[in-house]
Amino acid sequence: MLVKTKAIVLSTIKYQEKSLIVKCFTQSDGLKSYFVPSAFSGKKSNQKIAYFQPLTILEIEASHKNKGTLEHFKEIKLATPFHSINTDIFKSTMVIFLSEMLHHSIHEEEKNEDLFSFLETALLWLDNHDETANFHLILLLEATKFLGFYPDISEIDLPFFELNEGLFSSLHGVSCLSEHETFLFKKLIDLKFDSDQKVFAGIERQILLKILLDYYSAHLDGFKKPKSLEVLKEVFA
Repeated sequence: MLVKTKAIVLSTIKYQEKSLIVKCFTQSDGLKSYFVPSAFSGKKSNQKIAYFQPLTILEIEASHKNKGTLEHFKEIKLATPFHSINTDIFKSTMVIFLSEMLHHSIHEEEKNEDLFSFLETALLWLDNHDETANFHLILLLEATKFLGFYPDISEIDLPFFELNEGLFSSLHGVSCLSEHETFLFKKLIDLKFDSDQKVFAGIERQILLKILLDYYSAHLDGFKKPKSLEVLKEVFA
């Protein structure tokens, strides 16, 4: 079946010497993996590799056999070329980390247009703004709305957040955040991409990042913490 769709690159794996396996989150079909032969050979190899940088937004035409095997691209082009993400060390590090997070978090092999639209809009916002220190934290929290475990904020005035249940509690249980951590988490819940980026100190961002990783671990089976986490911490230290 020939499909035309937008796709966001989540991961790439080099196969043998010249080829790639590329995992994408597509607008039309959710998760799909594609085989790209000769990605590292020929005059246009640099151009090919440029298509498959983390979280690049593509327009593709592809043959989908839907048999659980690797699919193949027929045509491919950039949907919206990034202006700053690939050249800004902070943004590119953030995007590498987020691509790993999404790779370990999205498991649906069916379309989720709301999640796709959210990610596309968020990435374009990142590419066009300079004050982005909290972007990764906001994106990870907002993404839980589409992944099915956004915090229950109906009793947000209570002092403790219970990670496993995803709700606020009056009692400090074993899997609860401390009162200070809960205070920071509440501030994050109120944040938007356009909010003041100086609302958190660097150490508070690190606390919130750990909270989000623990929250994802509690709600996603087999979730793995990204290898790029340490690089992210170093760049944002």
